[in-house]
Amino acid sequence: MLVTGATGLLGSWVVPELVRRGAHVVALVRDVVPRSLLVRDGWMDRIATVRGSLTDDGVLLRAFAEYSVDTVFHLGAQTLVGVAKVDPVGTLDANVRGTWLLLDAARRAGVKQVLVASSDKAYGDSPNLPYREDHPLRGRFPYDVSKSCTDLVTAMYAHTFGLRTAIVRCGNLFGGGDLNFSRLIPGAIRATVAGEPFLIRSDGKFVRDFLYVEDAADAYLALAEKLAADDTLAGEAFNFGLELRPTMLEIVDRILAMMGRADLRPVVQNIASAEIREQYLDAAKARERLGWKPRCGMDEGLRRTIDWYRAFLAEEGA
Repeated sequence: MLVTGATGLLGSWVVPELVRRGAHVVALVRDVVPRSLLVRDGWMDRIATVRGSLTDDGVLLRAFAEYSVDTVFHLGAQTLVGVAKVDPVGTLDANVRGTWLLLDAARRAGVKQVLVASSDKAYGDSPNLPYREDHPLRGRFPYDVSKSCTDLVTAMYAHTFGLRTAIVRCGNLFGGGDLNFSRLIPGAIRATVAGEPFLIRSDGKFVRDFLYVEDAADAYLALAEKLAADDTLAGEAFNFGLELRPTMLEIVDRILAMMGRADLRPVVQNIASAEIREQYLDAAKARERLGWKPRCGMDEGLRRTIDWYRAFLAEEGA
């Protein structure tokens, strides 16, 4: 099995679970990330690695051929909304061109199946919530457009070329190992550990769905198993989320309460722009067709995440 984005948040949980289940894992690695959970916990020493980028000519075909890859977990992407606004071309190159190059290499190499990481952002702004998989893809901002395009390209390879693909649309992922502290949950935890008020860029009332990273890893593996056995799933998209509707302020308040610092009130900056105001998912299709449901949920996921960051930040001396 080949995993792109293996050193990222999701990859750092998917790869160990694949290894525990006896899979031979190959990771496509662009950058060395010493602080990655995958590296810190020694998992990189237990898998094969191919150095290169999704957009490097020939790297994927070589990896597929040399390692006899049958399944791909395509998790590699530029995942930060803020970075996409600063560098839309780089984001589109990584997320859209990187995906079609991977899918075409998989087609030519005879790879059996490809799971592609998308996002609830692929739906764009919609007055009809929650999002269901048959909603139109109407991204308007750079990151959202990159995901809308990724999904259309992925479905095209299934329906035109018979490549067995599946599209995974998760809510906002959170959990130990996320080193992008510009994100809400790791940023709020780090600020609270430091005894500082967390800065909320929006007005605090933006609504998002969330999913704990171990639940997300379970979702990917459940879908991979079902896709291998059921041709009717090819080209399909699946939503995975907690189906909750918290505001940013409510999430921060919950973190502060769980960390015993309810007195440490966040600072609402109200400077966010070019972002969708409300997003949340309907995951009924995943429940009905895959038998999937989250095991941890929000509170348990937050507890595990807080514990992880407390240990990590103490070790880092932060």
